[in-house]
Amino acid sequence: MGIDLVNIPRMRDVIARWDDRFLRRVFTDGEIAYCRGRRDPVPHFAARFAAKEAAMKALGTGLSLGVRWRDLEVRRDRGQPPRLLMHGRSRELGLARGGRAMLLALTHDGDYALAQTMLVHDEPAGPPLR
Repeated sequence: MGIDLVNIPRMRDVIARWDDRFLRRVFTDGEIAYCRGRRDPVPHFAARFAAKEAAMKALGTGLSLGVRWRDLEVRRDRGQPPRLLMHGRSRELGLARGGRAMLLALTHDGDYALAQTMLVHDEPAGPPLR
């Protein structure tokens, strides 16, 4: 499981300073298009950044073992909740750790965006719920 909290004003400052250089390094084209299509894109970028950080924590990698920002992608199809797609090295590591999916919850309010992720396994990781 992983969780991350991002300060939206700080994300706004980073985007104002680095703009496309930062966005293209961290987010996929689909994520950039989705966020820029919102009235205020910054909270949506912040939530997606938090999702990527949380997913790396759930994988136990951080930005190591070859995982890149764009290997993790938040996608939201119309009428559906956001989901986390794993590509490249993140997918390889998730599968190697016995994962079959990565669950995702996102929220943003006021100055903060939060994401929680959980790598789902075929077999229970602990004792069954009673």
